[in-house]
Amino acid sequence: MLEYLPDWPAISVDQRGRGHSAYDPDPTNYRPDVYCADMFRLLDGLGHSQVIAVGTSMGGLMTLMMANMRPGIFKAAMINDIGPEIDPAGLARLGTYVGQAMEFKSWADAVEAIRAQGPAIFPDFTTDDWQDFAENVCEQSEDGKVRFRYDPVISDGLKGDKAATVPPDLWPLYQAPANLPMLIIRGERSDILSAETADRMARERPDARLITVPNRGHAPMLTEPAAVAAIKDFLKEQL
Repeated sequence: MLEYLPDWPAISVDQRGRGHSAYDPDPTNYRPDVYCADMFRLLDGLGHSQVIAVGTSMGGLMTLMMANMRPGIFKAAMINDIGPEIDPAGLARLGTYVGQAMEFKSWADAVEAIRAQGPAIFPDFTTDDWQDFAENVCEQSEDGKVRFRYDPVISDGLKGDKAATVPPDLWPLYQAPANLPMLIIRGERSDILSAETADRMARERPDARLITVPNRGHAPMLTEPAAVAAIKDFLKEQL
């Protein structure tokens, strides 16, 4: 993660039920407060009393939660394409495919299915880019099938009339942490973080700045030139 910052050691985590982490036998544990507790245990175990957070989507909400639960745990925070208000259209889109137990006969089939879900998110992606993306989010099992690398039941919180993953009012959570410099990153095409919400986030905190990554939806990969430049400048100020 953020390989262009070799002087900044990074801790990158697969949350429970995702990536190479184990699936939780109790699906009710797939919720942000449990994830935050996991991260506190990790940081405590590594002996880190303060770090700089990089939170994309749910990770951004976790960053805000952790900053309120343990003030001072973050020296600064980068919030990638998420905010106190989430566009209902984007949440509905995520609910149509997140957690589906999809499997594919080949990597080529997986790439085409993923490409079909996100042409408006990454409109300039090449076939190689989509291949890399698929290999990051999928895995090939012993039977040769390619499957998404997460527990399908993590999507339960997105189902129904009230999505448990999104509390009703997050503005107090965003406004509360004191002395926490923030870099807010928004994808120009995002259907999760609206331009209006992002602008309000920048206004609400004097220690926050906003950058928009061109030609990206939810969420920027943080390897785009605009994101790289902003992140480097932001981190230099934290030295």
